Amino acid sequence: MCGIVGYVGKKQAVPILLDGLSKLEYRGYDSAGIAVMQNGEISIRKSKGRLAVLREKLEAGNPISGVMGIGHTRWATHGEPSDTNSHPHLSRSGRFAVVHNGIIENYIKLRQRLTEKGFEFISETDTEVIAHMVEYYYNGNIIETVAKVTERLEGSYALGILCADMPDTFVAVRKESPLIVGIGEGENFIASDIPAILSHTRDVYFLENNEIVMLSADKVDVYNLDGEIIEKNPFHVDWDISAAEKGGYEHFMFKEIMEQPNVIRDTIQPRIRNGKIVLDDISLTADYIKGINKIYIVACGSAYHVGVVGKYIIEGINRIPVEVAVASEFRYMNPVVDDKTLTVVISQSGETADTIAAMREAKRLGSRTFAIVNVVGSAIAREADDVLYTWAGPEISVATTKAYSTQLTAIYLLSLYIAQELEQLDDEQFRMHIETLEALPDNIAKILDNKGEIQYAASQYYNAKSVFFLGRTLDYAVALEGSLKLKEISYIHSEAYAAGELKHGTIALIEDGTVVVALCTVKKLFEKMLSNIKEVKARGAVVIAIAEEGHTEIEKEADHVIYIPKCGELAIPSETVVPLQLFAYYIASLKGLDIDKPRNLAKSVTVE
Repeated sequence: MCGIVGYVGKKQAVPILLDGLSKLEYRGYDSAGIAVMQNGEISIRKSKGRLAVLREKLEAGNPISGVMGIGHTRWATHGEPSDTNSHPHLSRSGRFAVVHNGIIENYIKLRQRLTEKGFEFISETDTEVIAHMVEYYYNGNIIETVAKVTERLEGSYALGILCADMPDTFVAVRKESPLIVGIGEGENFIASDIPAILSHTRDVYFLENNEIVMLSADKVDVYNLDGEIIEKNPFHVDWDISAAEKGGYEHFMFKEIMEQPNVIRDTIQPRIRNGKIVLDDISLTADYIKGINKIYIVACGSAYHVGVVGKYIIEGINRIPVEVAVASEFRYMNPVVDDKTLTVVISQSGETADTIAAMREAKRLGSRTFAIVNVVGSAIAREADDVLYTWAGPEISVATTKAYSTQLTAIYLLSLYIAQELEQLDDEQFRMHIETLEALPDNIAKILDNKGEIQYAASQYYNAKSVFFLGRTLDYAVALEGSLKLKEISYIHSEAYAAGELKHGTIALIEDGTVVVALCTVKKLFEKMLSNIKEVKARGAVVIAIAEEGHTEIEKEADHVIYIPKCGELAIPSETVVPLQLFAYYIASLKGLDIDKPRNLAKSVTVE
């Protein structure tokens, strides 16, 4: 959530800042602003609303010129979206400008103290406290000043700071909120994420917690809080910028849905060699796995739903107990974790604040940690004991699709790796699972080829007031994700239920015209799902069913049937979720909504 961009060089800063912020729109925001060093003074322009509003303000006779500046897109946490609450924020004298991602948890106490010292506040934000604190503690040495300020801040933050005393240099610092440094030729950058600066440089530093960076056009120095210079190794970004562009598709979400066969193949192929699962750089030995008494899967949102699938898959294949916990609850619920627990954390960005905190709590309790992430060099990737990358490429749409699917693939690989190390399956069983995985990309491509029937179903029900998703075991796990996708981007109320629970209260909500999506792909539970469909049909529901090819008897019960290719049970969730992604997408499209940037949501949730 929120986005930061900073630039210093020889070019005009404003176009670079605006372009960088546009690449960060996927993170979610409700206002935008920039601060540029202009003739020895800091000039600020900011406004509520989309980035286009800020562009119009700058183009309507109110331009700024200068070769150094910082920019920000804000997702409101303290104070409603408004021009005043937008970043950047100025200090009392106008000497300092600050942009901030994160939350300052002790800002009320700091604000009271500053007020007592004569500082006046014009916004409702926690960030304005930082601007005034920098001015209060400034002693002529900006590194010492920033170190002193950050030692007094509690919470998470990535900061970009301009000082009017330094017309060609600015500083930045991070703690628990992502920030990278871009290394160019005669120009340097900061940003919340790589796409913001990828058109200018492919060499970046990943800042660690409590590292302060000072940037000028020709130099980048990184310091610790003691003011000592730290040597950093640059990371070279080797993926193409076109991966972060729409490529002719109307929306990033649709593009990313269509990319799923390729990214799943990219995740699988390097890890299957000669019929075996090979996880390079993973240090889970057979002896360690034999000593595991429990696996915890910890994640948020869609990644949590991957964890629910993972519970069924890992327990079903390996008979190791698995618990799934929402990351925001994990560290507060006094979890039963020890050195015989493997904690699997899942995050697309690798910067999800709740998941990072949960992982650290698990490590504190003695657990080994295994991360499934998409972003190389992210905080979770750096801190986990083992990392399995999903190779989904950049995912821009706020509503995840291909990242979710590659996370599922990673869970399958982990489960089979454990089974392989424990010799849990005979050769024939293992071979069948490998073949199922290898067939998965082509099967998903077949579903995408038949997307017209899903679009037709969406066209019939895009005005629905509520939609219920039903399923059992693996189907229930996928129903959770289908329901979330629909409400995320269409704003239609939706709930997912284990189908056997329907009669325990929820069926009271079924009436004439209620839309029910019934997932019927688990073979041993197919007949029970037919009974559940009959229950809701008897009360007036309209049913859209998803079933495997060949199960045509379901056509007698459901109003619409969407078929998926036959596959082994291991891959059912990956196939079943694709029609649900498309269903949500087409409904939101028919409603004319902002699909890639749904209201109130952020891609990378870096606050608790």
